[in-house]
Amino acid sequence: MIIGIPRERKPGENRVAMTPTNVQFWTEKGVEIVIESDAGTAAGFSDNDYQSAGARIEQERSSIFASADIILQVQAVGANDVNGDEDLAQIRAGQVVAGMMDPLGTPAVAQTLADTGATAIAMELVPRISRAQSMDVLSSMATLAGYKAVLLGASEAPRIMPMLMTAAGTLNPMRVLIMGAGVAGLQACAAAKRIGAVVEAYDVRAAAREQILSVGAKPVELDLETESSEDTGGYAREQSEEFIARQQELMAEVLAEQDMVITTAAVPGAKSPILVTEAMVKRMKPGAVIVDLAAERGGNCELTRLGETVVAHGVKILGPENLAATLPTHASQMFGKNMEVLLGHIIDEDGKLKLDFEDEIIHETVIAHDRDIPHKRMRELLHLPAREENIIDLTENATGEAS
Repeated sequence: MIIGIPRERKPGENRVAMTPTNVQFWTEKGVEIVIESDAGTAAGFSDNDYQSAGARIEQERSSIFASADIILQVQAVGANDVNGDEDLAQIRAGQVVAGMMDPLGTPAVAQTLADTGATAIAMELVPRISRAQSMDVLSSMATLAGYKAVLLGASEAPRIMPMLMTAAGTLNPMRVLIMGAGVAGLQACAAAKRIGAVVEAYDVRAAAREQILSVGAKPVELDLETESSEDTGGYAREQSEEFIARQQELMAEVLAEQDMVITTAAVPGAKSPILVTEAMVKRMKPGAVIVDLAAERGGNCELTRLGETVVAHGVKILGPENLAATLPTHASQMFGKNMEVLLGHIIDEDGKLKLDFEDEIIHETVIAHDRDIPHKRMRELLHLPAREENIIDLTENATGEAS
């Protein structure tokens, strides 16, 4: 069994799929790992670090794809919309490719990878069940994005966050509102609270109230019907236009009191809902800052521009892209652990590939296999006919040594 880790190629992507610590875990089990030279440099891991962990360094990217049974990437084909397709010609039948692929946003990637004959594991689809938590790359990266959003907002604000009592007078603490209390939102709450801000948070899911309180923030409660606000995966459900309009009306007064707003509301595979309209921005304090963590899906603020800082009506609106990659050392540490655990799920004790389609984790993450698309949701998005045979029938083709 050979595992290949190529260097990330999307501009601004500084993470690496596994750190030397993760590599050593598997090389000690007799698994061969080959890494493209400088794959970990931007994250603070040198080629020597990987060699000390037992990996082999390759100068040529093509050698990685030619020799590896399993390819691990942070942003694989689909997620890397800049130059990810350049790897397609090197992916071969029987190979396993695992990484982020943006399958719900770009469902055609499933057919693209199926055509290569490879098996594709989209890490964004890891189910939110207890035994899969250690593979959940979205939660790992959202944790860092929530933390970094607070620092970005603080650096752009004309105020300091904590209260200070000085000989020159008392400086009042910043008021911070977090919209969306998922992983990123809760981490943002905790970070802002630690720095000393007065923190409030809002989420349409009724279950979020206790989570908000647990990180020291105050829940904002609006007069809205929220029973249908959460789907079976624990994500926010896409809401009706009427619901969103009423939500915006009630939130306008709350926003007018804030010094910083961090928005995190995202619906997998769909455009981000507009939570902050231009009319709401007009009512905010001069010098207030909005950090829109949903910018990559269109943004929660009507004025957000991805990768830009917009100043409108005296308010700064930040649309950061790929925030986790700006903290590449710890982002790689967390992503690498997720991948390390994934490998333990698909490699048996004899070092052979095993894909058990009776397992919910495999069932939900494999979007291409044996020149087919076994994933029910992906088939629906691609308007393919439903499979008549049971998905479990594929297990006979999914076991044994990878070619």
